[in-house]
Amino acid sequence: MHSITRKRWRFRQPSVIPGFGLALGVTLAWLIFIVLIPLSGLLWKSSSLGWEKFWALALDLRTLYALRMSFGGAFIAALVNAVLGLILAWVLVRYRFPGKRIIDAMVDLPFALPTAVAGIALTTLYAPTGWIGQFLTPLGIKIAFTPVGIVIALIFVGLPFVVRTAQPVMEEIDREVEEAAATLGATRFQTITRVLLPGLAPAALTGFALAFARAAGEYGSVIFIAGNKPYVSEIAPLLIVIRLEEYNYAAATAIATVMLFISFTMLLIINLIQAWSRGRYGYGT
Repeated sequence: MHSITRKRWRFRQPSVIPGFGLALGVTLAWLIFIVLIPLSGLLWKSSSLGWEKFWALALDLRTLYALRMSFGGAFIAALVNAVLGLILAWVLVRYRFPGKRIIDAMVDLPFALPTAVAGIALTTLYAPTGWIGQFLTPLGIKIAFTPVGIVIALIFVGLPFVVRTAQPVMEEIDREVEEAAATLGATRFQTITRVLLPGLAPAALTGFALAFARAAGEYGSVIFIAGNKPYVSEIAPLLIVIRLEEYNYAAATAIATVMLFISFTMLLIINLIQAWSRGRYGYGT
């Protein structure tokens, strides 16, 4: 009876790898000092404003436009990346072709490239006199200094997250699964939609969440191509910087708190959907 009670209340299972206590202590300390304390300070500063002042600052028309631009653009970019990233990952995993290693290495370029450099490069390409923009301008298509340019910049910085998340899962899918589906009479479209995509859903959602989180707070690659016009192409991180430069710390804190709340809520919803999908389908578990 005594042994059963000890087993029931045991905090952790025994492991051949030592150092659990030290590793857990370092992890919790890192989490507290790097994440929890700064976020707690932000929430404490917001609470000191009072509800009336906080909502007045948070619901300012310019703030709402900036938040809509940041989160709306991030959501659209993440959706595009979820589709294009899965296609690109599938090509890299399933096919062999000349230059495959070069393309595979180029996927990681947004990770290594400074965001400001990415923004300048995209602006150079899509400006009215740029390499690509000069052909679009006569057609009445304007990309740079518009919300469209913001979405393109966010797609650029978020694409690697989807590709690198989906690749390992795709590599685990045996080709025999596709062959079995074809043997049973499934068309290629049915094989993709009913056999492959359900198993890739957890990885796709993870990549979507990572791409969305990166895009929502992106700054360096956006400010050059956005045009930064209030009520049109101004993003929330830039507005926070503007408020700080104006020494309006209350407004900056309110905007940052609203961004934190929206980001946390959306990521929580995505993680719940991902957990449900992982529990239902076989791949990505």
